[in-house]
Amino acid sequence: METFRDLYNRLVKASLANHLDEEIHDIQAHSSYNKQQLECLLHPENQPAVVHVENCQNCVDKEQTDCQVACLFSAIKRDEEGKVIIDDDHCTGCHNCIDICQSKALQDRKDMLPILEILNQKKAPVYAMIAPAFNGQFTTDVTAGKLRSAFKALGFYGMLEVALFADILTLKEALEFDRTIHEDKDFMLTSCCCPIWVAMIKKIYHDLIPHMPPAVSPMVACGRAIKHVQPDAVTVFIGPCIAKKAEAREADIKDAVDYVLTFQEINDLFQLAGINPAEMPEDMRDHSSTAGRIYARTGGVSEAVQTTLNRLSPDRKMPLRASQANGVVECKKLLKEIMEGNIQSNFMEGMGCVGGCVGGPKAIIPYQEGTKLVNEYGKLASYKTPIDNPQVIELLHQLGFDTISDLLERDNIFIRNFSANQPQK
Repeated sequence: METFRDLYNRLVKASLANHLDEEIHDIQAHSSYNKQQLECLLHPENQPAVVHVENCQNCVDKEQTDCQVACLFSAIKRDEEGKVIIDDDHCTGCHNCIDICQSKALQDRKDMLPILEILNQKKAPVYAMIAPAFNGQFTTDVTAGKLRSAFKALGFYGMLEVALFADILTLKEALEFDRTIHEDKDFMLTSCCCPIWVAMIKKIYHDLIPHMPPAVSPMVACGRAIKHVQPDAVTVFIGPCIAKKAEAREADIKDAVDYVLTFQEINDLFQLAGINPAEMPEDMRDHSSTAGRIYARTGGVSEAVQTTLNRLSPDRKMPLRASQANGVVECKKLLKEIMEGNIQSNFMEGMGCVGGCVGGPKAIIPYQEGTKLVNEYGKLASYKTPIDNPQVIELLHQLGFDTISDLLERDNIFIRNFSANQPQK
């Protein structure tokens, strides 16, 4: 019987050749195959961010499986027969269970086949939304312009850098800080970046939700902006993060992003399609500032909001004092300290992966190298902050924002409702 990976590669190759239906028929007629695996690949919309694809071998006799122990959110259970079940309402895609499973029975959900079929049908424009951590992931020879050409060679209508929308969220968070933080006792938890950080606050430290401004992530902002301008568009986020696959399904923001792929998945697709991004022509379009580009590493959000706040309110009496949590262990420690009243700063940033997004489980290069390249790309930006970036102001006008202060209105595409998808206890 084919492994899950072999079955996946076989079906992706068939879809690239535009004969997926024939391949499925051949598998069902002549192959010894796992029906559950085939269902996971063909209909990922029915699956959680993490799927159980192989038989467990190492934890059969244990009262609690290794993945149950590793899960931060109690999302893994066992049925009457002892089979591992992933609870979609609680799973955040933190990847701890995948890393610890010696049987390799757990995998992140694969959205690839529906995307390829939509590309083959050519009935709707499909946009690639590339995460700010992309620099160097496909070798240092691959610029944003070359990557855009590579996506177009696959059949995508276009590619947008999510960093441009990180600019907008930076502006929104700076405005929120300026409006709400006035005394020593005031503090704010950034909400616009890491889904693991946000999930920890919502599901474990939910008493802190009032201190988290209701902002969507840059991924969601990008998806909503595309659909605002082109309602029939299909949006595909590409990044280093499995947790984004869970975030895209959350009740109050599931209108924004149709599919999520990882850097590793798209790199494999380029190879299977015979596309070398480094050899593609340049197609430069986006104009994000330094602030949006450095979101991909730990401390980037804090620095971006700090520099933008300084531009918005240079004479502010209460300065921004930031602290960062680097990885899940530090995130838990910081949030626990806040709950206990041990508050040393007024702006807290948490990254679930060590190094930030560049340290995500599906990054291709080490986070130290990713951090260096992200910083270098940030320095190349024409503008340091979004308030100085005319492309950001023009985009906001196109989306119906007459002034930047309109970002604080409680009914716009960059707002979310954190109470909309609280799991049942």
